[in-house]
Amino acid sequence: MKRFIILLLIIFHFQGLAAKGNGKCDACGCSASGGSMGFASMLNSNFVGIRYFNQKYRSTDGLYSNSPWYEENFNTIQVWTRVPVTKKIQVSALVPYHFHDKGTATGNQSIDGIGDITVLGMYQLYQTHKDSTFFAHTLHLGGGVKAPTGKFNEANAGAVNPSFQIGTGSWDYLLATEYIIRHKSLGFNTMLNYIFKTENSKHYQFGNQFNYSGTFFYLFEKGKYSVAPQLGIAGEVYGSNRQYSEIVRKTSGDILFSKVGFEIGKNKLSLGANLMLPINQNLSAGRVEAQYRWSVNFNYSL
Repeated sequence: MKRFIILLLIIFHFQGLAAKGNGKCDACGCSASGGSMGFASMLNSNFVGIRYFNQKYRSTDGLYSNSPWYEENFNTIQVWTRVPVTKKIQVSALVPYHFHDKGTATGNQSIDGIGDITVLGMYQLYQTHKDSTFFAHTLHLGGGVKAPTGKFNEANAGAVNPSFQIGTGSWDYLLATEYIIRHKSLGFNTMLNYIFKTENSKHYQFGNQFNYSGTFFYLFEKGKYSVAPQLGIAGEVYGSNRQYSEIVRKTSGDILFSKVGFEIGKNKLSLGANLMLPINQNLSAGRVEAQYRWSVNFNYSL
């Protein structure tokens, strides 16, 4: 079992390096449907809820040393759920509504609308009995699809940040794995997913995307209340975008975040929040900089 887990991590590691070697990235905007921010709750294995997250960036065309930088704000309200289908199969669904704005040389620009809907199925490949070992292990594998329900604006694809979109306009496909190891109240959750992106009807194709995260958590329980503080890292690697099958220069990138947060629950209700700050980044050859991300969610356990 340990050899299988190590092999799986190696495969995803090299997939991420391959995407990085391909050469703006889908770092924000229409990609904000899960990715390194996760598809699940630490307290509730099955739930329905609402999540809001904000991403702050700035960008420049980089033509001159004194070229101005412009602020970009990406906001998403997302209905998300994870429901059991069988004892070992769970299905997650993410339905986002985006409302974004940015500064330009000619004034502010804003867009809004329903984004791309994602459906992800996860199969419980392995789980230890909690009382049979010092550590409890859980491993899920799965896959999913992202439908082009959000609007893709071809004009914005030519901007410094082509991810200023409501949707990619393409059918995209996901592979994902989730591994949790726990000893009593202390645990570690790791998530890996890889998104294969296809060409849309405007002959534009965002680069494939590799997301990863590792989070330590500690579960405090007292009566009806549960609290789970969290600390970890999360990262994303993007391949180059393509237009008419030709690579669009300066559209690849990678970023590593620190991550801190918590979840607090009472009975079937829970509230969570996360803050992500960049540790290292190279987005669009330095023409785009992430400043921070934060999210808050409210869930009902099923």
